[in-house]
Amino acid sequence: MSLQSPVRFHILHAFPFPRRRELKDFLRTLMKMEGTKLESLDYIFCSDEYLLQINREFLEHDYLTDIISFDLCSPGQPVIGEIYISVERVRDNAKEFKQGFWNEMQRVIFHGALHLCGYSDKSATDSKTMRAKENHYIRLFNPS
Repeated sequence: MSLQSPVRFHILHAFPFPRRRELKDFLRTLMKMEGTKLESLDYIFCSDEYLLQINREFLEHDYLTDIISFDLCSPGQPVIGEIYISVERVRDNAKEFKQGFWNEMQRVIFHGALHLCGYSDKSATDSKTMRAKENHYIRLFNPS
């Protein structure tokens, strides 16, 4: 009997999504490597408009973003999280940063998980640490 994965993907805005099962397993590994216990993690892949509405309603921000992470657990408890990703924003960012779409999507997926592991990106130092962690997990997920 197989247990349902604690990592779930909800596709509200379609896009090419290879290696889904492998990525779910890898996200569980990322959490373990970061010393974070995981209860459940839902990724919702959506449109700009969908994520803009969440940004307005919950964060009182009136601008587009590529990702919003919600930590829904009590302090000291295993992670229960929801991560909303705008597929349109990731696609635009990939072009702007001259990256492949799939590489940029992985970066954003790992970025959200790292937020739930306690990493921030508010300061320049925090952003540098976050980027290094993203790069580390992209390399681990895509060994040459």
